[in-house]
This record gives sequence, structure tokens and C-alpha cells, in this order.
Amino acid sequence: MEYWLVSTEHLEDRLWFRDEEDFRVAMNLVAVVSCALGIDILAFVLMSNHVHFVMRGDREKVLEYVNEFKRRYSIYLNSRYGVKEYLRRNDVHLLLIEGEEAMERAIAYVQMNPVAAGICAHPALYPWGTGNVFFSQVKPTGKLLADIPNRPRMRLLHSECGILPEEWMVGEEGFLLPQNYVKVRAVEACFRSPNRMNYFLNSSSKAKKRLEVSEEKLPAFRDQVILAAMPDLCKSLFQKNTFQELKVSEQTELLRQLRYRFSSNVNQLARVCGLSYPEAARLMDCA
Repeated sequence: MEYWLVSTEHLEDRLWFRDEEDFRVAMNLVAVVSCALGIDILAFVLMSNHVHFVMRGDREKVLEYVNEFKRRYSIYLNSRYGVKEYLRRNDVHLLLIEGEEAMERAIAYVQMNPVAAGICAHPALYPWGTGNVFFSQVKPTGKLLADIPNRPRMRLLHSECGILPEEWMVGEEGFLLPQNYVKVRAVEACFRSPNRMNYFLNSSSKAKKRLEVSEEKLPAFRDQVILAAMPDLCKSLFQKNTFQELKVSEQTELLRQLRYRFSSNVNQLARVCGLSYPEAARLMDCA
């Protein structure tokens, strides 16, 4: 059986996940598609504008999983935001993992994404993935799927629910706990101890990136925080509702305000405003 590190390209001009509800829906779809296709997931993380997985299966099956996950999540995005073909152009890269140490490094790379992005100090503090799953001393709590009526269950999971085991548990945050379907024991057996996992976390390329970039160059706020604040800023500063309604001079001023208020960099501002990097950089140069 083959193991793969699966990564989508970073979207520069938009976000996969605009708020916590988007994250919750995607967390549930990770589980639903895993169960539907019988694919093994060892680790994953959902970031604002890209996702990573470590999976077990043949290449065709892994690609089928990613495409089905993107398809189902795109349906949700279209129903909520009215955007079509949202993720079709978001390319997927597969890297074959060969050897135990390569596996450890791949999992550490995935886990450390939110740390490298300056979102949290440790993967265990990031809820949208498997950061708090391995070597945990806290027993997960929640509600059994069996105790949730069918209609609320379908609304929660955005999917038919018959394929899911009744003993799976939904956590307090409103998504199926990764402990239900992630191969936790296999990952813990690979690392053998929490100390060894921490070694690979701290020596991963993402950890090194975090150390190499000075604090002032890292975003101080999550994309979703800035995105939620933008309508109020547009209204209070320009009496308009969205970034797209602003004149060029007003867009420049809004970017200046966002940079000042949230310590944002150009990459982050491009994502939350739906701009390409060159467009955001050009407007920032005018600020």
C-alpha cells in the first residue's frame, strides 16, 4: 500500500474558508468522503486558502478522494455564496512517501502549517485538522451520531448519512471528531513517542520557516478575522458594503487601514480582498 502527501496550491486571490462554518462543513466532508471511498487518512490540515492530507492508498484512489472532496465542498460554496467552479482550477500535488522517516516528516509538515502561518504556537491549538489528535491525554467528548435524528444529521453533514458508523462522535464544535476516522494508532506507532513527534515537529521545514521569518512579517490575525471586519470598515469609512464597490483610491485606503489595524502583509490582504498578488501590491504601493 502506498502513502501520499497531498497538497493543493495556495489560492492567492480568494479563500477556501471564510468563517468557522465553512471550516466545520469541510471537516465533516473530510470524514464523509473518507468513509464513502474507503480511503485511509493519517493526518490533514485545513488552512484558509489550501489544504494538506497524508493518505494511504493507490494514486488513483487518492486523486478520487481529493476530487470528490473538492466537488462536494464546491457545491456547498455555491449554495452559500453563489460561486461556481470555485476549486476546479486549484491544482493538486501528490508526493509519494517512501520510508518511515519520510512519513514522520510528512506528517510533521502537515501539522505545523498553522504554526508556520503564525496562527498558533503549537499544532494542538489549531482545531481544523489533526493537530490535537495524536498522543492526547484528553478523551474526546461529544454526541454519538446515533443520538442525532436523521434530518438534523443531514443538515450538519451536508450529506446522506447512511454510510457513517453510528458510533462516530460529533464534538462540541459541530464536526465529526477526526479520532473517528483518522488512523491515530498507526501514526502513534510510527512516531513511537510524543517526544519523537515533537522532535519532528520542531525540526520540520515549516518550523524552520517560522523561525526564519521575523514576527513583524507574519500576519497577526487569521484571515477570517479580517474578512469579518471588512464590511464594517467599508461602511464606516466609505458608506459602502463591499470591497468590490470601492473606487481605486478607496481600495487603497482600505488596504492601508487593514495593514495598520491588523498588521497584515500583502499576501494576506490579497486573499481576503479577492485580489491577485500584483494587484494588491500595486494598491499597497499607492498607500
